[in-house]
Amino acid sequence: MAPAPTDSPSQADTPMTDAYDDVIPSIPVDSADAPQSYQDTPDYTDSDTNPNTTASSVAGDLQADGRRRRSEAIQLRKSILGKKHGRLDESKEDDSIRRFRYLLGLTDLFRHFIETNPNPRIKEIMAEIDRQNEEQAGKARKGTSRSGGASGERRRRTEQEEDAELLQDEKRGGDHTTVFRESPAFIHGQLRDYQVAGLNWLVSLHENGISGILADEMGLGKTLQTISFLGYLRFICDITGPHLVAVPKSTLDNWKREFAKWIPDIDVLVLQGDKDERQRLINERLADENFDVCITSYEMILREKSALKKLPWEYIIIDEAHRIKNEESSLSQIIRLFNSRNRLLITGTPLQNNLHELWALLNFLLPDVFGDSEAFDQWFSGQDSDQDTVVQQLHRVLRPFLLRRVKSDVEKSLLPKQEMNLYVPMAEMQRKWYQKILEKDIDAVNGAGGKRESKTRLLNIVMQLRKCCNHPYLFEGAEPGPPYTTDEHLVYNSGKMAILDKLLKRMKADGSRVLIFSQMSRVLDILEDYCVFREYKYCRIDGTTAHEDRIAAIDDYNKPGSEKFIFLLTTRAGGLGINLTTADIVVLFDSDWNPQADLQAMDRAHRIGQTKQVKVFRFVTENAIEEKVLERAAQKLRLDQLVIQQGRAQQGSNKAASKDELLGMIQHGAANVFSNKDAADGSSTDFTEDDFDSILRKGEERTAELNKKYETLGIDDLQKFSSESAYEWNGKDFTDRKKDIGMTWINPAKRERKEQFYSIDKYYRQALATGGRTADTKPKVPRPPKQITIHDWQFFPPELQELQAQETAWHQKQIGHKAELPEGPEETLSEREADRELAQYTIDNAQPLTEEEQAKKNAMTEEGFSNWNRRDFQQFVNGSAKFGRTDYEGIATEIDSKEPDEIEEYAAVFWERYTEIEDYPKYLRVIDQGEEKLRKMNHQRKMLRKKMEMYRVPLQQLKINYTVSTTNKKVYTEEEDRFLLVMLDKYGVEGDGLFEKIRDEVRESPLFRFDWFFLSRTPVEISRRCTTLLNTVAKEFEPDTKDVKDTKANGEGKGRGRARDEEEENDDAAPAKKKAKNGATAKQAKPTKGSKNASTTNSRAGSVANAPKSKSRKR
Repeated sequence: MAPAPTDSPSQADTPMTDAYDDVIPSIPVDSADAPQSYQDTPDYTDSDTNPNTTASSVAGDLQADGRRRRSEAIQLRKSILGKKHGRLDESKEDDSIRRFRYLLGLTDLFRHFIETNPNPRIKEIMAEIDRQNEEQAGKARKGTSRSGGASGERRRRTEQEEDAELLQDEKRGGDHTTVFRESPAFIHGQLRDYQVAGLNWLVSLHENGISGILADEMGLGKTLQTISFLGYLRFICDITGPHLVAVPKSTLDNWKREFAKWIPDIDVLVLQGDKDERQRLINERLADENFDVCITSYEMILREKSALKKLPWEYIIIDEAHRIKNEESSLSQIIRLFNSRNRLLITGTPLQNNLHELWALLNFLLPDVFGDSEAFDQWFSGQDSDQDTVVQQLHRVLRPFLLRRVKSDVEKSLLPKQEMNLYVPMAEMQRKWYQKILEKDIDAVNGAGGKRESKTRLLNIVMQLRKCCNHPYLFEGAEPGPPYTTDEHLVYNSGKMAILDKLLKRMKADGSRVLIFSQMSRVLDILEDYCVFREYKYCRIDGTTAHEDRIAAIDDYNKPGSEKFIFLLTTRAGGLGINLTTADIVVLFDSDWNPQADLQAMDRAHRIGQTKQVKVFRFVTENAIEEKVLERAAQKLRLDQLVIQQGRAQQGSNKAASKDELLGMIQHGAANVFSNKDAADGSSTDFTEDDFDSILRKGEERTAELNKKYETLGIDDLQKFSSESAYEWNGKDFTDRKKDIGMTWINPAKRERKEQFYSIDKYYRQALATGGRTADTKPKVPRPPKQITIHDWQFFPPELQELQAQETAWHQKQIGHKAELPEGPEETLSEREADRELAQYTIDNAQPLTEEEQAKKNAMTEEGFSNWNRRDFQQFVNGSAKFGRTDYEGIATEIDSKEPDEIEEYAAVFWERYTEIEDYPKYLRVIDQGEEKLRKMNHQRKMLRKKMEMYRVPLQQLKINYTVSTTNKKVYTEEEDRFLLVMLDKYGVEGDGLFEKIRDEVRESPLFRFDWFFLSRTPVEISRRCTTLLNTVAKEFEPDTKDVKDTKANGEGKGRGRARDEEEENDDAAPAKKKAKNGATAKQAKPTKGSKNASTTNSRAGSVANAPKSKSRKR
């Protein structure tokens, strides 16, 4: 979304202004006197534009016919481009909403810049985002961040609050994000690791609606990363363009060669050459969008700006971005006129800390965020005079939009991370709570609820079981107390905590530093108390951490010589935008539903700048639901990888788990829990060092088995996976086993599969069966001579159609064509037979056109308006209704392809022969009602001006003579009504955005600073009140409305009488819920106690006291 245009091109990103962008205005129909807008046919038909149809013209004057075709093709192209620009603008508004949410989620610093934008639509978006944020804040308790020390309050968030959040995550199945782990298959070559990372950064910008600056040092492959990103848009997102790449003239051929080398499937247009060559490229390829990417130089953009700005671009990419750092330059001003959804700047030189140049780049990227250069400069000049502080603030602003890496960063090889799943047994307390959860919903666990079993019920069981796998203290009443103590019971009552305790001791001794991720913030609460108990220094970030505290915690952890050993993070809150390369151990305390979120969490430590070997330990509770969650994540990750690598669109890999999958997860390991097998084997959380080493070895083996299982599977194999595999583990099939767990174990029925094998014999039986396939014995209708299509609104001579019919009949007679029986019901057979005989008689007796008739036919083809298509006709009707039938200049603004003299010529014929048009009364009704509305508007405008001229200070002195009907409905004060009339006199009684302007004037006026009612009126409500006031003013000068005679320019098709119009207008002013079924007339029939004197007071109570049926309100 672009902000409102200003006088200076540097203050805003001006949208493309071209005739092609004009949208056909439709006449409003939401008021009683609004004319009808006729739009019941498409803008064009095949016969208008398809030269291969029987109606195409090759007869007659070929030169005139060619001009007609070119004209219609141009109109069709303009129509299509206009609709594409409209769709692009809608997409840009959606992107703005996502962009604002993302930026405000990073820091409130961006709020200052967004709110300086004068565009009222942006203010509305911000208000809606703030309202939603306030609702969410009211539901969630704000967490408190600690950096160490014990706390008497363990649970910063209640169990119910976190359960609701987790349940919502499980229903969504995790938000899908695209992450490339290796060079994608659509690239004909191999990307380096840092180039894959750059591609992922560009993808993340796109998914958040952000435009950015790729500022890698020279020689790191910025061109290749950009081409790879365009390949991602084409092959993964199915966005083929068009994209515009502006580069220095000397690199044009290099960019073309790079596209051909890396992704030859992308259709590249290089716009260069002399004037004739450029014009040929524009006509043959650019105008028809016969390309994916257009590469051109800065000079060509200036020369061919009129052709380039007509297209709705998906991405505008500028190489050597410093060329637009001066917003006053010609290139900077011209390219801001181009309409695009996203933009990307490429530069190999470091950005200087010049505030105004930085603003120019940011304004080009995000004009709706950085729209005011003065506000940008003032904000930084208002900061501390310390230059370092200003630079730090600049970096905070640039961080989301800028990626800058130098060769020294990427030369060091990054060791591959080592991942290991640690399968942890449950503690005794965990096992009891796990069994209790299963027993509570034993019917659902057994699958005995039938087909109507609620998926939400299963999701709730899954969530509770996963909480139990983490720590039983997540349930109210599980922790012993009061009094509550921070002691060893935190460790030995959870298998994961026992393993973590052993792991951290070993890592501390080795000099490593640890990141611990969990989905649940209340798990971090327990881990905090554990860190305090073991005296480990730590930092913490979760979803409630303020941005400033977030930055401070990261800096505190990363600073040289930091004593912080552990960093606690939630997977979602700490998964993006954080660099923690000073840590080399990553612990995933639990797995996210979306495996990409876990990958992003690992990459907080495993990224450029990491010098140590990164090890990732994922905790998995053995013989429990988490094993199946991990399997599903591995399956999903492999499927995502294959889909992305094969360049397919992402279809269903991010779906939430089905009911059958959830049931399989719940049932997995349930038998062991009820049989208490692990307890009988003497399993406990009191691990020795040998036990810990054994768990590490076992985890390494099982991790290798799991990876091997999925790395060899293809897409077809993965898509056949179902929840039936949940009954297999360690080579044993538990499908047919029944366990005595207090009731009979009921296995869910297997789902019916569609037929997988097909019988060849069955196929041929069906194909060769009688009636299976029949030849089409109907004779094909011969092609008649090519003739022009005759539309009634083109006003060709009536004889032309007769001559063309005679010519067609003679052609059919020559080839021996027999008339076919028209289709229809059996009862009309005799009529259809008669029609066929008449058609055959016409063919049999046809005669060829004489030379005189042929010449007459050719002459008649020039007499009509062949260059007027249906869209032009509809625009003529709408324009005549909007401006009046004789205002040819005004109508010309509605028809983008016609000049006023052409419209005057057409109008003369139209008003002479309009009865030849099918359904002509409804077109006349549209025009008559529009002219009546225009006449009424002009009359109201004159009366309002006359009323204003009666007073020296209308805002204070103007008197309003309220009618009885308006008194009954009056809830506005006279001061408010005077203000509305003054604003109508200022802005006019009609126009685009009129009532939005008046609403803004109300909100900015100091007169109504504390008038909540007036400030909260919407443009629709203000419109209704203004209509009532204009009618009141008009009646003051015309007390007897029955004497007013309508002057009609045409005698046919006139609309309603003026008295009824005024009744309906008064009725529109009433609140919607109070409108009577029989309209305003019924209300006026009731006696009222109001009077003009009573209605002129400023007291709202006085104006509504005598009207008990009117809608009251509170101040």
